[in-house]
Amino acid sequence: MEFDAVLIAPRRQQSVARGWWRDRTINDFLDRGVASHPDKPALTAVHTDSADVRRFTYRELAGMADRVAVGLVKLGVGAGDVVACQLPNGWQFVVTYLACSRIGAVMNPLMHIFRQRELSFMLRHGEARVFIVPQRFRGFDYPAMAEGLRADLPNLERVIAVGGPGPGSFEALLAEPRWEAEAGARDILGRSRPGPDDVTQLIYTSGTTGEPKGVMHTANTTFSNIAAYADRLGLGADDVVLMGSPMAHQTGFMYGLMMPLYLGCEAVTLDVWNPAAAAGLIREHGATFSMASTPFLTDLAREVAQSGQGVPTLRTFLCAGAPIPGPLVEQARQVLGAKIISAWGMTENGAVTLTRPQDDDVRAYTSDGCPLPGVEIKVVDASGAAQPAGVVGNLWLRSCSNFGGYLKRPQLNATDAEGWFDTGDMARIDEQGYLRITGRSKDVIIRGGENIPVVEIESLLYRHPAIGQAAIVAYPDERLGERACAVVTLKPGCALELPGLVDFLKGHGVALQYIPERLEVRDSLPSTPTGKVQKFRLREMLRDGG
Repeated sequence: MEFDAVLIAPRRQQSVARGWWRDRTINDFLDRGVASHPDKPALTAVHTDSADVRRFTYRELAGMADRVAVGLVKLGVGAGDVVACQLPNGWQFVVTYLACSRIGAVMNPLMHIFRQRELSFMLRHGEARVFIVPQRFRGFDYPAMAEGLRADLPNLERVIAVGGPGPGSFEALLAEPRWEAEAGARDILGRSRPGPDDVTQLIYTSGTTGEPKGVMHTANTTFSNIAAYADRLGLGADDVVLMGSPMAHQTGFMYGLMMPLYLGCEAVTLDVWNPAAAAGLIREHGATFSMASTPFLTDLAREVAQSGQGVPTLRTFLCAGAPIPGPLVEQARQVLGAKIISAWGMTENGAVTLTRPQDDDVRAYTSDGCPLPGVEIKVVDASGAAQPAGVVGNLWLRSCSNFGGYLKRPQLNATDAEGWFDTGDMARIDEQGYLRITGRSKDVIIRGGENIPVVEIESLLYRHPAIGQAAIVAYPDERLGERACAVVTLKPGCALELPGLVDFLKGHGVALQYIPERLEVRDSLPSTPTGKVQKFRLREMLRDGG
């Protein structure tokens, strides 16, 4: 595969000169860990389906990565080849990425909830040669689905099942034979390690607006972000990272897989989110940090409150993906005792803005943080002119962690000659430089020429005692162009009608023209694997009367 990561070379000189790109790869950090603390715990992977717990020291993790790497080479995988991996969080996921990095292959992580429609596009577009899946996860037969796709995937040579039967399984082909001890294994492993600007990850956007795009990342783009992120949060080798967010998304991949190896600390992974299990793992391993979307924080705070068993080692919980309701920050701060950090980022960049640990708690629910080192942000109008503080406009950013481009679609890279990337988000920046995302540019509601502050109204809806989830989307209107519809889920035993919703928002001082004029109650809201509501699907439902 030839990767057209055209956004890397133009900014290399400046990025290296400013110390953002340090030309270190995941191999360097894993090898450093083996050299300095070989017997330190590196990974504890909890598999809930089988009640299996697998532990690796740094020495053991590197040894298994070498074993699987040689096994992949024996299957014909080489530098630049794409290995797609549709696994839940677990040691096999981690080892597959490390093995790919040993031989210069590119890993394409895929969410375990994807099915034929998404996979047929991604596997074909990414030209995956190997596809690694679980034999069965949460009752679903992945090999059968994968085999059903092969006829339309000319590049796909092999489907490998973790826990599968026979000689074609992950265990038989890769994880059990001592390939690393064979004559010539060292030569294989030293032959094609990737450089810091080689593409090492191909990851598809989560699809909040339609067809996904293949995002290309290198060691320099990812670690320039991870280093700044860890420094902002004060994380180090003595921390323990709990990761329940999927590693097939950047949250889990960058901050649950890559960051612990960068820090030289231990990672604890959970394949199926379970708040009681998560709380127990925090206590057992002394976890100090976790990152996930808002529902995970809600669940964990509720579990700790109801069980009466605290999580005293948990120092920081970072929430990203959607605004955090103020009451949740207050409750979680009190119940968990952890600092709640708000953040915003993209698949294309990783985390872009974070609140600071020393910030007042109110920042976590009134902003999405301020830029990390190596990141610049600005809000512009339709002509590209910068807007003053407090004015909503299009959000552009320029970042050391900006991706290498969209695979086979450089015309969509949305990055100008000066390195500014159009995020597609609407936002405002306050006088202190703190960002607040106000919605996607495609999600803006213009009612009679007036822009509705969608995110602010949604945040208020989360304060309503009957509402579980909320999203506001536009529906067409002949006179005003658009009107706003609130689509919500309700908490058990609760009811809500539009007049009650209107009275609630009026009670919070919301201007009449900003109040939704329609209410739809649903059992659930369509969302991406990371919990972002897919508003384009809600608009389709309203349009089609579904």
